[in-house]
Amino acid sequence: MPSPKVALVFGITGQDGSYLAELLLEKDYIVHGVRRRSSSFNTGRIDHLINNRSIFESKLFLHYGDLADANSISDVINQVMPDEIYNLAAQSHVGLSFEMPVYTVDVVAMGSLKILECIRQCQKIKTMKYYQASTSELFGGKGVTSLNEDSQFIPQSPYAAGKLLAYWVTKIYREAYGIYAVNGILFNHESLRRGETFVTRKITRGLTRIKSGLQEELILGNLYSIRDWGHAKDYVVAMWCMMQLDQPQDLVISTGEHYSVKEFADLVAARIGFKLQWSGEGANEIAVDLNSGRTIIRISAGYKRPLEVDFLAGDSSRARAILNWGPTIGIQELVNEMVDFDLSLCEKESTFPAIHRA
Repeated sequence: MPSPKVALVFGITGQDGSYLAELLLEKDYIVHGVRRRSSSFNTGRIDHLINNRSIFESKLFLHYGDLADANSISDVINQVMPDEIYNLAAQSHVGLSFEMPVYTVDVVAMGSLKILECIRQCQKIKTMKYYQASTSELFGGKGVTSLNEDSQFIPQSPYAAGKLLAYWVTKIYREAYGIYAVNGILFNHESLRRGETFVTRKITRGLTRIKSGLQEELILGNLYSIRDWGHAKDYVVAMWCMMQLDQPQDLVISTGEHYSVKEFADLVAARIGFKLQWSGEGANEIAVDLNSGRTIIRISAGYKRPLEVDFLAGDSSRARAILNWGPTIGIQELVNEMVDFDLSLCEKESTFPAIHRA
């Protein structure tokens, strides 16, 4: 019987990393995950795996490391000697990248380069595979047409600029050194594990807290930014499929369906039971719940970014043909899952407020 494949996942404690770890374990991989050393617990998304005695430290192993530290990257790669490396670690909040541009670009761009250079110097260079988590933010979102592998890159943030360098070094190391290295150009993908500072989760968390009497209003920024939203569970399947190809290819992964932030908020509100009526323009736009007569959504110019990405919708027809992949979870199911999860959090927060304030 062949030995199980070994995967190394940078960013295993994040949304994508946690779903990818589950998928790989289901496929009988030995999974090694890299997490940053922190003064607080940061394993919430994978605690169910850590607490499973039949998995942890027999099929799942955790290591400390940081993409800002080349030595820790080299140490873990040489210790694990994985068959597949997935680089999902990043400072991935686009808005925050304007406030922390140097750190963002260092981790996003140079972190990728450090991993690739370790692979180049490794004795398994011809068999070790590398997946780079690329992003639709590369395209800049200034057009109105769906984007594919041939579309022009026009990054509009330090985060996107860092990802552009990571994209190109992945391609360069593939062509220069024969490394199996791929860029997954993923459009927006969400889940109940999405961080609360990202707009989709901010909306589901905020509106469920308002419904539960724990919050008065939800403050948003650009309501008219349009995104192609899918489910993270579907997208990690595409990541894995890309790593199984005979020849490495960079591919766009998307649903092909796009919605504005405002439309997403409407879907969330309807699931909760709010009946929204929008009025006003620009920073004065508000949403009133007609059931209660209360204003529950307002706009703040403080959330406006120095450069806005207006429209990002993907054409993943090439990936669908090559990978035999397609999204299985639509936006309504995604919204329902996120809302129901956050309503359950609100119930706990109402029952044990001191714990959730701690």
